[in-house]
Amino acid sequence: MGDVVSSHLDESRREMIAARTKDVIKQYSDVYEQQYAVALFNSVRFEIEGGGGTQSQLLHRKDPLAGRSIFSGSLFQYLEENRKWRNRFVSVPNTYTINLYENKTAHERGLHPKLTINCAGYRALTSLEEYVELINTSLPGIKAKASSSPFIKCATQFPLILWHPYARHHYFCVMTEKEQKKWHAVLQDCVRHCNNGLSEDSTVQTPAFTDSVRLYRQAKGHYGTWDMMCGAPPQILANLVMETLHPELRNVIGPRLKGKMQQRQRNWMLISDAVYKQVLSQTTGQYKALVEACEAHRAPLDARLRTDMDQIITSKEHVSNKIRALVLPKAEQLLRTSIQPYISSILEALMEPTSRGFSEVRDIFFRELVELSKNSLNGGDKEKMGDHMERLSMLAFHPVKMQSCYEKVEQLNLEGLQQRFDVSSPSVFISRAQILMRGQMDNAMYTFEQLLHQSLEAQGDDNICKTIQRCQDRVLKKYDYDSSTVRKKFFREALLQIIIPYMLQQLSSSCSPELPRFKELIFEDFSRFLLVENMFEEVVLQSVTKDIMMAVKEAAVQRRHNLYRDSIILTNSDPNLHLLEEAPSVDWANKFGVDEPEGSQGSGVEGRIGGSGRRRKQVVSMIQLDGVPLPYESCLEVPGVELIPEEDAEVSECKEQGEEDEKEVELSQPECPKSPDSVDEIRDLINPMVEMVLPVPEGNHSDLTNGTAPTTGTIIAEDGVQEEVTHVTTLVEDVPRKSLRDKASPQTILRQLVGSKKQEADKERQEEAAIKSAIEELEIAVQEEDSEQIAEASAPESDYDSSPPPPLLLADSSSHEDSGFQSPVNEGLDDSETQPFTNGLNGGNKVIDPVEVEVLLV
Repeated sequence: MGDVVSSHLDESRREMIAARTKDVIKQYSDVYEQQYAVALFNSVRFEIEGGGGTQSQLLHRKDPLAGRSIFSGSLFQYLEENRKWRNRFVSVPNTYTINLYENKTAHERGLHPKLTINCAGYRALTSLEEYVELINTSLPGIKAKASSSPFIKCATQFPLILWHPYARHHYFCVMTEKEQKKWHAVLQDCVRHCNNGLSEDSTVQTPAFTDSVRLYRQAKGHYGTWDMMCGAPPQILANLVMETLHPELRNVIGPRLKGKMQQRQRNWMLISDAVYKQVLSQTTGQYKALVEACEAHRAPLDARLRTDMDQIITSKEHVSNKIRALVLPKAEQLLRTSIQPYISSILEALMEPTSRGFSEVRDIFFRELVELSKNSLNGGDKEKMGDHMERLSMLAFHPVKMQSCYEKVEQLNLEGLQQRFDVSSPSVFISRAQILMRGQMDNAMYTFEQLLHQSLEAQGDDNICKTIQRCQDRVLKKYDYDSSTVRKKFFREALLQIIIPYMLQQLSSSCSPELPRFKELIFEDFSRFLLVENMFEEVVLQSVTKDIMMAVKEAAVQRRHNLYRDSIILTNSDPNLHLLEEAPSVDWANKFGVDEPEGSQGSGVEGRIGGSGRRRKQVVSMIQLDGVPLPYESCLEVPGVELIPEEDAEVSECKEQGEEDEKEVELSQPECPKSPDSVDEIRDLINPMVEMVLPVPEGNHSDLTNGTAPTTGTIIAEDGVQEEVTHVTTLVEDVPRKSLRDKASPQTILRQLVGSKKQEADKERQEEAAIKSAIEELEIAVQEEDSEQIAEASAPESDYDSSPPPPLLLADSSSHEDSGFQSPVNEGLDDSETQPFTNGLNGGNKVIDPVEVEVLLV
């Protein structure tokens, strides 16, 4: 496949791609340098004037995943080089990158991974049908049928696919549906985290970058949200280049591709990945140089801002008023006719799934703490308490447990509004809401940990259940307030992201030609910090902010959304709690002396951190199927679809029952034949042996010797097949018994064994006959006893009691029925007398010695 890439991406075309990338970055750099100065001005002004929103009630953890990893396990990866599936050990550290190793040993030795995947911009899929729909849009004019299969054939029916519009696709599969759901939750969490890669802590670089991307795309005519605004800045810039470069290359290279439809699609994806790698490497270096150049000029700009802040603010207000007089009438007319009628419907579409998601977060938090209280009430020791708290501390970062919350928000649907307001898809808002939900869960759990630790330090471990309940109630009240505040802020930002681009697009044609004349009103010394384009957007923003605030305020009154009104909430109802925010995270393992088992949920081994020897704890437990070891650890090829074990629903149900039920299931289901593992097992298959152990009295030990005697005869096995007997092996053990009448030869033993096998073959029929005979005998005995009682009514009662009851013997010597009934066959026998074991090949009864016998069958 390298020939396909090199033939279509020759040196001249690569030079064209490099020149196009350089040109885009040059245009973007001019915008970034301007926005960097504006962002610095806003940051310094905020620092001087202060302000900000309401203070949160919950505590914030600074580095929640320190010393943690997310997940590790084994799955099958499709290698495009040789088109084969290989087993790989996968590790997901706290950076949410996916590292693939050849096997687990390579990971434990600290070797470099064979592949590292940054999930920014990807989508995690679980069906080939969905993947076919996406790749059908990769090349124009090439459409596959809905039932057609892609160019890969999955080794199992549980695929996992990472799809990217520009970069290489990754194909995995697992063996069970349970594994697929867990891996899919982990992959989605990796994508979600990497798509939220811009740090909000940087008050200058982050707003400068986002505003520059938005203004650059608006200059190209692209308003509204952008799905590829995800990942680190170099990745976003690469997506910015590929937004225009990718369609051009596709139109040029696509018609020249040869082969079948699937082959052309596969070749185009390889070419697209090669182009994306080239563009990404170029944007990484150029963005780094751009940031370094801007940071070098930050100190003199900061000094000028702090010196002339008052004059700059006054100048900005003067120019803004002039722009407002021009823009505001047009903006208000647009609001009345095209926006205000839709604000309530947009807000409703956002609030319903988001509120359900945050309610689910609260319910999961509550259920986990109730489970913690139950364990303490049921006499759980401190070690269990510490282990439970260790797992709860990472609840927010457990993608499987948080999946139900995330699924609530994924129901967000803006259909009907997307075309009107140029919203590409609701994925931007879904991802943002999920990140906020995870943050609220972590804040709630961290606050609970600090409160519980403080209470235990002050009151001790006595009555710990009441302590947990008291801390839980405090945290839930604070969560209700904080989740309301976070949701209202999210709704306002989402409305602005939907409405403002639409307004700018509608107003730009009439207002943009008038904006250059306002530049003359700005002093030259302040021109770097005051840009007319930014002030125009601020005026448009201010025009619609009042309507958005009123809409959110009215929605807060409705109880079904579980929102608080700002007027009834104190800014900080618990000031003493925030003193705990600077305290370090509680180490519950050391506090309660917990020994962390390897592979346990929340504390699995994930390598070592920086060679310090401290073990890295794992958030999600590794998947271990009962009876199925981690397969193909040596990275062998997948042997075939039919040889990959799958989890059986019936077996999983049996595991939940008791040991007695398991034994019954095992007895009712015959064991599947397995391949022999040694030479002895192979010999046993060729020459099977039947063992029969019979006791021998101590007095006859001298007459018996260990050894094998050749003989001839036949025997009927349990399955009814007649087998020939070639040897009889005698083994003697010391078992005290009464003396026997006679000593048997190997021929007699063989005849006895044959008869015993025949009797076992007729076991069911004999048992049924014996039970029927015993029932008839019992009826006769009851009738005779009644007649004797009537005839001997005058006899003393003591005479009747002194007569011994008839002995209860087995109905048949070959039957193991323990019914307790007397059979006519056994009448006259005394239990105290030892009866010889008799049997014969032809039905004749001969006395034999019970000995231990091995019979070789051929």
